[in-house]
Amino acid sequence: MASNKKVWKPGTMLNPVPVVMLSCGKIDGQKNIITVAWAGTICSDPPMVSVSIRKSRFSHEIIKESGKFVINLVSENLVKATDWCGVKSGKDVNKFSEMNLTAEKAETSDLPIIKESPINIECTVTQVLELGSHDMFLAKVDSVSVAEDLIAEKTGAMDLKKAKLVAYSHGEYFSLGKKLGYYGYTVRKKK
Repeated sequence: MASNKKVWKPGTMLNPVPVVMLSCGKIDGQKNIITVAWAGTICSDPPMVSVSIRKSRFSHEIIKESGKFVINLVSENLVKATDWCGVKSGKDVNKFSEMNLTAEKAETSDLPIIKESPINIECTVTQVLELGSHDMFLAKVDSVSVAEDLIAEKTGAMDLKKAKLVAYSHGEYFSLGKKLGYYGYTVRKKK
């Protein structure tokens, strides 16, 4: 070994990752929230995402049957609810009421979105990959709802810094830190 690093057994060491709350079910029926740290963007045209969920989780079957879910981004004020929804089962409790979260009707379906989340991403499953402990749900993005206070009045640009989003790393939640650069800053021509 050429450096002072120790080799570990293969594992899920890609960190940090976004932590999100998936809402699923029906606005006027059975609905649930599951906390997921294995979510990501997989395509920009068409916009697509993936989420990986253990087969044993209550939401797994709901999403597999309905073919739909909402990714609700997590802000600092939602960390307690996010953690709680990740350790409790929707089989036993109503996570919306227990965490005082508001279920609102999604834009494109009868899915529930979490009103308190700064951004809600409505998705339709296109494929399910059985991978082992988890199934990966590939989904196209149907609609994105953004809190008005994140959108600049004059330009219409979204300011995600205002959302105070949270990341998850090896069992811990973190607020995002200071900006270190922006896409293309290393090659931008100086004026």
